[in-house]
Amino acid sequence: MQQLPRRLLSIDVLRAITMLLMIFVNDASGVKNIPEWIDHAPGKADAMGFADTIFPAFLFIVGLSLPFAIKNRINKGDPFTAILFYILIRSAALIIMGFFHVNLESYDSTTAVIPKALWAILITIAFFLIWLDYPETISKAKKYILSGLGIAILIAMAAIYKGRDDGEVTWMRPQWWGILGIIGWAYLICAVVYLLAKGKLKVLAPVLILFVAINIARHTGIIPKGIFLIGDASAICLTMGGIVISELYAMLVSSGKTQRMWLIFGLTGALLIIGGLLIRPYADGISKIRSTPAWIFICSGITILVFELMIYLVDVKGKKNWFSMIWPAGTSTLTCYLMPYFQVFLLMLFHISYPAVFNSGILGLARSMATAFILIALVGIMEKKRIRLKV
Repeated sequence: MQQLPRRLLSIDVLRAITMLLMIFVNDASGVKNIPEWIDHAPGKADAMGFADTIFPAFLFIVGLSLPFAIKNRINKGDPFTAILFYILIRSAALIIMGFFHVNLESYDSTTAVIPKALWAILITIAFFLIWLDYPETISKAKKYILSGLGIAILIAMAAIYKGRDDGEVTWMRPQWWGILGIIGWAYLICAVVYLLAKGKLKVLAPVLILFVAINIARHTGIIPKGIFLIGDASAICLTMGGIVISELYAMLVSSGKTQRMWLIFGLTGALLIIGGLLIRPYADGISKIRSTPAWIFICSGITILVFELMIYLVDVKGKKNWFSMIWPAGTSTLTCYLMPYFQVFLLMLFHISYPAVFNSGILGLARSMATAFILIALVGIMEKKRIRLKV
C-alpha cells in the first residue's frame, strides 16, 4: 500500500469549491431567465449544463479522499474489522439521510400531520443531533441523550410521513436514494473494494475498468437492467476514478517521480474528455439524469484537470489563503450541504419570499452566489463553536 501524506490541502480546496458551486446551482435552479448552459440539462436531452458537472465532481472527490481516511486508520493500528465497521457506519449515515431527503420530494402536506417545511426542518435537526461531532468534554450521558433524541425525531417523522405518487397516498420508500444516498452506496462499495485490495493500484485499476464496462454495457443495451446495489455503476465509476487518481499520485510521490504527475494528470484529464465526446453517439448520448458513459468520462476529465490546478496553486505555491472565504466548505462539507435545508424550508414555513427582482436574471444569480457564501460563512462560525457533523 503506497503511503500518502496525512492530508492534501488541494483536495480540501477542491471540495470547498465544489460545495460552493453545489449550493449555488441548487439555489439558481429556481431563478428564471438565466443562461441555459448554467442549469441542468433536461433528462431526455443529449446535453450537459454547468450544473451537471458538480455532483460527479463531488463523487470523484469522495474517491480522492477515501485512501487518506482508510490509510490513516491503518497507520493508527486499527484492525480490518474496525475499519470495515467504520465504513459500514459512515455509509449507513449517508444512506439514511438520503432516504429521508428523497422522500421529502413526494411529501404530501394535504394528508400529512405537519407541513412539508416543518418535516424537513425537523429531520435536518435530527441529523445534527445524531451525527454531530460532539466534543470530548461532553459527558457520555448527555451525548447519548441528544443522539437518542435525534433518533426519536427521525422515527417520529417516519411514522407520520405521508407521500403521494400518481394520486395514491404512500409511505416512505427508497425511490432513487437521493444525493447523499447515492454517495453512501458508492462509498460503501468502493471503500470495501479498496480495503480488500489493500490499496493496490494493480487491483484497483482493473476494478475501475470493470465498473466502466458495466456502465457502457448498460447504456448500449448489452445489459438490459441495472445490477443490484450497483445500478449502472455510474456513481461507483466516478468514486473509483478518484481512488485510482489518489493511488497514482501516491505511487508517483513514493517513487520520487512527482514531476511526471503534471503530464500524466493532464493527459488523463484531456483523454477522458475526448473519450467522452467519442463515445457520446454510441452510448445513449451525454446526460447526467441518465448517467451516461460520456457524462462520466467528461466530468471525470474536468475534475482531474481542476484537481491538478489545485495541487499547483495550493500544495506547490501555497495559495491556500486565496480560498479562505470558502474553507469551511472543504472541512465541514456535510454541514454545508445540509444548511440550505434550513434556509429554504424556514423561508417556506414562514411564507417568506425574495423580491421578484432577485428571482430572475443576473440579480437572481448574484443572490444565489451570495446565498452560497453566506451559508458557508455561517458554517465557519459553527465550526469554531464545534457545531459540525462528523460522518
